[in-house]
Amino acid sequence: MDLFSASFDSGKIAPLAERMRPQGFADFIGQEEILGPGKLLRRAIEADRIGSIILFGPPGSGKTSIAQIIANHTSSDFVRINAVSAGAKELRAIIDQAEEKLKLYGQKTLVFCDEVHRFNKGQQDILLPAVEKGLINFIGATTENPYFELNSALLSRSSLFRLRSLNEEDIKRGISQALNDPVKGLGNYKTNVSPEALAFWAGFANGDLRRALNALELAVLTTQPVEGIRTVDLETAKESIQERACLYDKKGDNHYDMISAMIKSMRGSDPDAALYWFALILESGEDPRFVMRRIIIHASEDVGLADPMVMLQAHAAANALEWIGMPEARIPMVQAVLAIANAPKSNSVVTAMHKVFAYAKANPQAQVPLHLRDSHYPGASQLGHGTGYLYPHSYPGSWVEQAYLPESHQHVQFYEPTGKGADHNRGRAEKEKK
Repeated sequence: MDLFSASFDSGKIAPLAERMRPQGFADFIGQEEILGPGKLLRRAIEADRIGSIILFGPPGSGKTSIAQIIANHTSSDFVRINAVSAGAKELRAIIDQAEEKLKLYGQKTLVFCDEVHRFNKGQQDILLPAVEKGLINFIGATTENPYFELNSALLSRSSLFRLRSLNEEDIKRGISQALNDPVKGLGNYKTNVSPEALAFWAGFANGDLRRALNALELAVLTTQPVEGIRTVDLETAKESIQERACLYDKKGDNHYDMISAMIKSMRGSDPDAALYWFALILESGEDPRFVMRRIIIHASEDVGLADPMVMLQAHAAANALEWIGMPEARIPMVQAVLAIANAPKSNSVVTAMHKVFAYAKANPQAQVPLHLRDSHYPGASQLGHGTGYLYPHSYPGSWVEQAYLPESHQHVQFYEPTGKGADHNRGRAEKEKK
């Protein structure tokens, strides 16, 4: 160690968000549902009885901070790894050391893995026997849905805790902590932050306290003091950020959440919400064809026969996407989204589809009635094919009552019209007239 390394303090150059990481329950922000007084996770931490757990939540919601609090409260040996850099060799070495400490000193090992969703199946399989035998207690933190990303065996041996995004009041509280803390925060700077700037950061953060603290630090450190006071107004707050990032990962859980929100907004006849999620998805870099496929599906699933023209508008938008490309294709795509959101709703198409395919699979041996069989090939009429068929156009209104299903299946009814828009069964209506 030389003179320079001896005087080096990594804590002083760490980003504000890292310096402000809570060390105990008193300065932890949010997640009262799982970490409030008397809650299960808090009781387990305070009693030093943490088993294997998975912390699942969006960025900046406190997963790593909870792990730090656990590290400060546990008598176990706390080992921190990152799924991006930890290989199979390192995992086996950690497990071997954990087994040795347990045998020699009776000390357990707590292994915290950030971004655990990045572990492949082989890496997860290495951990599984050690978790099963109790050689290690495992804490995994992930932004992705663990039911998609983790082995079911590992997940079943862990308690899952879901963290929510912080609300704007949580973000404001975190900013205030940083402004008033003279040791870890910016308390040594005389700073005046306007309420408008504070509200802007709280909204900009989108539930991620780390993002707000990064913007705060940049704004304060780059603002020149006037008479010893650094004034941060709304304009300065806006300059401290470049562009609001979208919480969207084309391969992650949020990808499915956002498209689900768009679909449910169209189904729920909320055009503004449908357009917002649509725009957010495309602005995040999603393939427009992926979005277009969903629009076409739900033009039929949620509108269907109530307004058949909506399906044509969806296909026209898909055609426009192929012919003119982006960004111009956003116009007909928006038209299709609005058409679905504003149309009368009927799910009779998808209901009929589920019913008929289930029935056909269970009853595959039906014989076509003689009067419906093809009678055009030589010898067909001698076999009785087509005999007794009633040609609908020869009757008033082009409708005549006759059986179109085998006799043993004539009781079934797959299509249940909702009566909304154009969703009506003409054949049943004609029967009722008689």
